[in-house]
Amino acid sequence: MVNPPMNVARLAAVDAPQAARLLSEVRDATLSGQRARIAPRPVIEQSWGRMLRSGVDPDRDFRSGLLSSDEVRRRREESPLRHVLPVLREGLLSVADVAQHIMVVADADGRVLWREGAPPVLRKADGLGFELGADWREDVVGTNGVGTPAVVRRPVQVFAAEHFVRSHSSWTCTGAPITDPRDGRLIGVVDVSGPLETMHPATLAWVDSVAKLAEARLRELHLYALERLRSVAAPVLARLDGRALAVDRDGWTAAVSGMPYVRRVALPKSLAPGRRWLPSLGPCAVEPLAGGWLLRVTEEPLGTTTRIALDLARPGRPTLTVSGSAGSWSRELSPRHAELLYLLTAHRSGRGAAELAGDLFGDPSRTVTVRAEMSRIRRYSGELLQHRPYRFRDDAEIEVLLPDDPRDLLPSSTAPAITRSRAVSRGGGPAAR
Repeated sequence: MVNPPMNVARLAAVDAPQAARLLSEVRDATLSGQRARIAPRPVIEQSWGRMLRSGVDPDRDFRSGLLSSDEVRRRREESPLRHVLPVLREGLLSVADVAQHIMVVADADGRVLWREGAPPVLRKADGLGFELGADWREDVVGTNGVGTPAVVRRPVQVFAAEHFVRSHSSWTCTGAPITDPRDGRLIGVVDVSGPLETMHPATLAWVDSVAKLAEARLRELHLYALERLRSVAAPVLARLDGRALAVDRDGWTAAVSGMPYVRRVALPKSLAPGRRWLPSLGPCAVEPLAGGWLLRVTEEPLGTTTRIALDLARPGRPTLTVSGSAGSWSRELSPRHAELLYLLTAHRSGRGAAELAGDLFGDPSRTVTVRAEMSRIRRYSGELLQHRPYRFRDDAEIEVLLPDDPRDLLPSSTAPAITRSRAVSRGGGPAAR
């Protein structure tokens, strides 16, 4: 009989030292292959499994090199997280100081970019290597409140010996991912950490709520920026004939002329003025605007896409890359879009909305959600995807890069079809090509 998982929050709220001792027993038993009296929580057990498969040493406090101060400064200046620091500080720091916690903000690569809070706790964090510029990815330092939420894409509290590396067991961490509200892309993690005796059962909900406030602020800022670009573009578009649109630097549409509205256009990372081929639009004349680009669609023949690569090898960072005679482009995918594209690579003949709903939710009736997500994918993938049923173009050459171990496939996913794929033996995944 499988032992039930431990209610860490409830026990720690009553007796933190006892909870820490019990978790240490659970951890030692689990990592040695024995059955523990109480099972670890599923999110922790799954993380420990990833650590064992990736070779993280639970008895070695490994620390990769710190980023230089110049590199930390550069990443801060380029990170969207800089815009929400006031929200994070207002929501977390006053309580964190009283509770003897620190607030840590890391980017999507797990690098610590900001760290503020109670000075005594900051000094203790230094001893753990929890410093500015430090790398706290899960596959580098083990299960923790920065790296694990980035992988599973949901808030996680890691208490005492739930940390995979033994030297971190005097610590408690609670982290929540911050995603780009426009497309679900991970942009960082906010974490509240401190000595294990400072753990509180409400911390998880508190940190998650503040992360959602930060995402709401990012959404407001984006809408404001699009309004400014729209005011710049309106007189320009009014003088043009044919199809044209104004987009921001990330491809989000501010205004269109002579064509239906499209929400977003996939842009190459290094877009430059001139004649360019763009997914979903084809050949375009690209001109700079204040805060974005003017795209004028031309009538030249479209280039032919030859290769599609779906990279799922890195946990938490799925990427779609399309290349061919007309050029190439890449896009980091949201967890839901990664699931759908993976399923379509596994079913090249196509999948109907009801079938995809069953694959994702175990409920074929949830077709409205599936159709909405597929519509969003087709906006940036252009002619790569067809519908009725949903499928990749027949002439597309597709490569899927899978994790070395199937159990690490899309770790944030709870979709029944993805869960079944994780059980397939190494090298035999249905979409491995």
